[in-house]
Amino acid sequence: MPFYSRFALSLSHKTIAMKKNMYYLGAMAVLSLCSCASGNDVVGVDATKFQSVIDGKEVNLYTLTNDAGMTVQITNFGGRVVSIYVPDKDGKFDDVALGHSSLEEYVNYEGERYVGCAVGRYANRIANGHFEIDGIGYNVPINNNGQSLHGGEKGFDLVVWDIDSVGADFIRLKYLSKDGDEGYPGNLSVTMTYKVSADNALNITYEATTDKPTMVNLTNHTFFNLKGECGGSINDHLLTIDADYITPVDSVLIPTGEMMAVKNTPFDFRKPTAIGDRVGNNHKQLKNGAGYDHNWVLKNESRLQRVARVDETSSGRFLEVYTDQPGLQFYGGNFFDGKGKGKCGDAIRYREAFALETQKFPDSPNQPTFPSARLNPGDTYRHTCVYKFGIR
Repeated sequence: MPFYSRFALSLSHKTIAMKKNMYYLGAMAVLSLCSCASGNDVVGVDATKFQSVIDGKEVNLYTLTNDAGMTVQITNFGGRVVSIYVPDKDGKFDDVALGHSSLEEYVNYEGERYVGCAVGRYANRIANGHFEIDGIGYNVPINNNGQSLHGGEKGFDLVVWDIDSVGADFIRLKYLSKDGDEGYPGNLSVTMTYKVSADNALNITYEATTDKPTMVNLTNHTFFNLKGECGGSINDHLLTIDADYITPVDSVLIPTGEMMAVKNTPFDFRKPTAIGDRVGNNHKQLKNGAGYDHNWVLKNESRLQRVARVDETSSGRFLEVYTDQPGLQFYGGNFFDGKGKGKCGDAIRYREAFALETQKFPDSPNQPTFPSARLNPGDTYRHTCVYKFGIR
């Protein structure tokens, strides 16, 4: 059964009356894009194509901007980043985030499911869809090669988040994942904030609490192409990752439990290296999809630090990634098959977008030597991810 058939979905395209309360400012952001001080030429996605009701909750598209003209559009369906407009070296604004031009395309998706979304309760993979907490076994949905991926059948990417507050440059979303949701224990209360800062960064912060011991690993799954969405191959983007080790994986992308040094391997991005330089050489470490979908072990986790940078020379754009998490999953778009289309109307093909996901390690609930993903009552899960854009 398709995922979307499980939703109470109304795609009537009629305008939803906005409430005269704390949502007023957000409604203004939905209905128009500002003409910012930079005089940018951002048109943006048509917000009316996101106005609907799913599972009894209103869905909309919200627009965030800063004084420099950076523009980000967010929908509360899946907490998704729909577009990110930033300038190139000539001052031309392009949308550098993969996305769709209507809500219906996210609900009735073709090809890649996890486009721009919030991912949870557990981002990445859990082996055999099983883990234990204090001797009690929990089974979560198996939805990827015999493993559980990105929260299961109906993860955080397929739910409507509540709007807590919204302003010109930020939106705060909330979601209550109830005890037993997708097999996970505990009522998990999550707050996620997107903020566009003055230095052309998209700041994403997460907080979560629970009333039972549980496993939590949240992330954002925006796909980027610094040439602009539908800009073609990302193999020529120059990638730097400040990490000496990865967690190698087996044939179904579950970590073996080891830490493998990147030196003298295709995983060594400690110096700027073109993403595609080593993916076509049949390296045995890249046998899974013959490309990158791996976790890098970051240094000095628990404090916010720059962990990666991507440079694109033709546009002059670069992207820096900052986080306080222990892992960074780099995915090079190996499984794009042209079925899904971007907002530009063109199909997204093999290695035409990449993701850099800050998170705990994959399968941490079953790997005692990995940083723990356990959250206990009375504690708060916190996670910061910053995607900062610039020009060189």
